[in-house]
Amino acid sequence: MIVWINGAFGAGKTTTARELIELIPNSTLFDPEVIGAALTHLLPTKHLAEVGDFQDLPIWRRLVIDTAAAMLAELGGTLVVPTTLLRQEYRDEIFGGLAARRIAVRHVLLAPAETILRDRIAAREVPPDLPDGEMRVRQWSYDHIEPYRIALAGWLTADAHLVDTSALTPYETAARIAEAVGSGAVATCDIVQTPEPTAETVAAGVLLFDEEDRVLLVDPTYKAGWEFPGGVVEPGEAPARAGVREVAEETGIRLDDLPRLLVVDWERPVPPGFGGLRLLFDGGRLDADRAAGLLLPGPELRDWRFVTEQEAADLLPPVRHERLRWALRAKERGAALYLEAGTPVGG
Repeated sequence: MIVWINGAFGAGKTTTARELIELIPNSTLFDPEVIGAALTHLLPTKHLAEVGDFQDLPIWRRLVIDTAAAMLAELGGTLVVPTTLLRQEYRDEIFGGLAARRIAVRHVLLAPAETILRDRIAAREVPPDLPDGEMRVRQWSYDHIEPYRIALAGWLTADAHLVDTSALTPYETAARIAEAVGSGAVATCDIVQTPEPTAETVAAGVLLFDEEDRVLLVDPTYKAGWEFPGGVVEPGEAPARAGVREVAEETGIRLDDLPRLLVVDWERPVPPGFGGLRLLFDGGRLDADRAAGLLLPGPELRDWRFVTEQEAADLLPPVRHERLRWALRAKERGAALYLEAGTPVGG
């Protein structure tokens, strides 16, 4: 399993983690900042300059998942990960990727009072040989207090096991975490476990419309970006019926009839993804009462909304938006279309 120690910059995560690995048998420290530092040597300077934080790099989030999984496969036991995660979508992407590998994550939040936090930031040592060290270490921590405060008032408190460290030393904090993990007080994060594909897959999505002809999109917890209701077709399952099943599981909406096919899109493999066939079906229009009955299973979906085609462009990845665009044209024409990577092929 993984014990993920979260908290504001300057909260004492790394110091606590070093104490914690002495208290949890067969545990190892994994600091994802090492990956961030390595990326500064691996990626072009121009590319790095386009982001304000290495956490904004998809490659960093992917490497955190892959490295953690590889370390556990090599060493077993428990991995202690001291890293600040303030954006819920990044937490969902990383924890969801770990869950897909059947790795349990126990999420702990170090939460000293803000006055204590500011005092600790002021007392942090700045390496004398670090260029712009004062700005990169101390000011960075101050600048992220407000994002931390926002996350704390929203999803973070509900998601993690909170430990008030205002009056605790790092060792005392580690002892409390070890006790809480050992007793089960820190529960495994409740996030859907979608196995990583090992070959090309067939996925069925269903377009559902409201009375204004806006299309329903959902925001999965286990991967980045918005999606259509639907999912991977299971072995021996008919794609249209898979779409109906997934809609019921994800939203609580039960379709009376099998939906009509709109597009078949071949998604090219882009490592580490395998690609495959992506089908979109027309699930019809939901009246106001049925739309109001939409459910959100917490472990799987974070949010849903009805959007116009133009609004969908700001939420969907480009290829997925093209798939939607052509699906809407197919709906208007009354004839299904074959696409490759979001582009119609043939007549």
